[in-house]
Amino acid sequence: MGSLTVTLILADFTVKPLVQSLNRRSAEPRFAARSGPFDQVLPVLLDPDHAAWQPAPSLLVVWTRPEAAVPAYARLLAGQTVAPDDLRRDVQRFADLLRTAAGRVATLLAPSWSRPPVERGLGLADLRPGMGLAHALTLMNLTLADGLAPAGNAFVLDSQRWLAQCGSRSWNPKLWYLGKLAWTPELLALAAADWPNSGSKLVAQARKILFLDLDETLWGEILGEVGWRRLTLGGHHPVGEALRDFQLALKRLKDRGVLLAILSKNREELALEALREHPEMVLRPEDFVGWRIDWNDKAANLAALLEEVNLLPQSAVFIDDNPAERARVREALPEVLVPDWPRDKLRYREALERLDCFDSAGLTAEDAVRTASYMAERQRRQSRTAVGSLAEWLGSLGLTIRVAALGADTLPRAAQLLNKTNQMNLRTRRLGEGELQHWAVQPGQRLWVFRVADRFGDYGLTAITGLTIDGDQARVSDFLLSCRVMGRGVERAMLHVLVRAARAAGCRTLAAEGLPTARNGPCLEFFRRESGWEGDGDRYVWDPARDYPVPGHVSLIDATRPG
Repeated sequence: MGSLTVTLILADFTVKPLVQSLNRRSAEPRFAARSGPFDQVLPVLLDPDHAAWQPAPSLLVVWTRPEAAVPAYARLLAGQTVAPDDLRRDVQRFADLLRTAAGRVATLLAPSWSRPPVERGLGLADLRPGMGLAHALTLMNLTLADGLAPAGNAFVLDSQRWLAQCGSRSWNPKLWYLGKLAWTPELLALAAADWPNSGSKLVAQARKILFLDLDETLWGEILGEVGWRRLTLGGHHPVGEALRDFQLALKRLKDRGVLLAILSKNREELALEALREHPEMVLRPEDFVGWRIDWNDKAANLAALLEEVNLLPQSAVFIDDNPAERARVREALPEVLVPDWPRDKLRYREALERLDCFDSAGLTAEDAVRTASYMAERQRRQSRTAVGSLAEWLGSLGLTIRVAALGADTLPRAAQLLNKTNQMNLRTRRLGEGELQHWAVQPGQRLWVFRVADRFGDYGLTAITGLTIDGDQARVSDFLLSCRVMGRGVERAMLHVLVRAARAAGCRTLAAEGLPTARNGPCLEFFRRESGWEGDGDRYVWDPARDYPVPGHVSLIDATRPG
């Protein structure tokens, strides 16, 4: 049985409905949400030995009322004049406490400060500096967000979204006076649906690829009937304007790292011409990682494209205006998310924005160029068909690997990779940014990150490996790399770094113990058949006194060594 996954909620108001909602919606059998002692937020945050920290939570939610957390705001409520710098100073102190607490959990969430919607404040003057409560809360929330940003694993949630959805139903004065409920159970349920059960899943849960139809989805009309010049898209037509805005929203997803692909029953040359030539087209062929534009079954085409980009069905979303096509994909590939889609094209962008399956904890440089990276991979595959042998093809790539110790600039991407890599992952360890940073600086721990590039482009940071050193014994703590660079010699370069580091530390033994999962067979198979390490079950050893060579076709640039 797995370990218990705990969410701890610290609040200065009653959160029992929130705890109940989280426990009801959890699909994890070993999940438990619980609240700390009522109105004891600061005592718990200040005392790392407080009983509320046991069992240790992976996700910490700190939800406070602004007048309870920020003394300067309480004075403003009491009618006193408060300088903006006083508000900033109090908020920064609170943010410092939260950042310290974030070091003890995988993820910390703090809903932004809000007021009940019935409070008018000063009316027209409520956004005046030094006077209005609206101005004060805006300043406080921005200061809190800036104060938490350095933690990496601490996030401010926008509570205004929940208030906008609930409206006047978000607050009931009777509930406050009778039971100290700052917000209604309806709003608390919306909040519970807005964050994951486990902090380590913040990165892993996001869907990675969106498959899109063309006719009546990306544009109005049927391309084969009207031609690309007469497609309804853009201009002053309400449907055309709505569809162009839909494409703009898709483009923003793509720029965040979500892959886009096309599944359309159409003539490929006509569809690509429309994407290239239509003056109002936002999405061009280079924005898509791949396409199947033919008359074949869309479910089969979707599965083939997933295999081509090496992703699983649970990574995919399918959008099509045709309910029959949606039903077919749902039936054939139940792990693919197929949202119901509105008949009204004016609501397409709204339907897309309501999807939370693409939510992520942050954006890394690798996310922003992911589509270009996959397009470069297509070029690599095409080049391989023109080269006679695997060795010749690897030699033609001009593979360069840069290795460096984990640093503040690489921490976000390293945590992302750690939490979403499954196939080439020796131990499938999951840690949030704060946990990973804390682990990496402990005595005896070493952690390296690897950036990979070749003549077609830069893969970015795509591999991590680490050692735990205990006296003269070394153990591989992590060994993982993106499936995009599997089988190209990166694995052996990583082992070279591990062996060299173990020898430099004076270790006499170096061991790698795999923890089998349903999906990390490729990594275990590499150690078993290709690594050259001696194996006993899922444990593999190497004598650090022996060199482990870097593959001849790899140029290894080591930033951890002088010169």
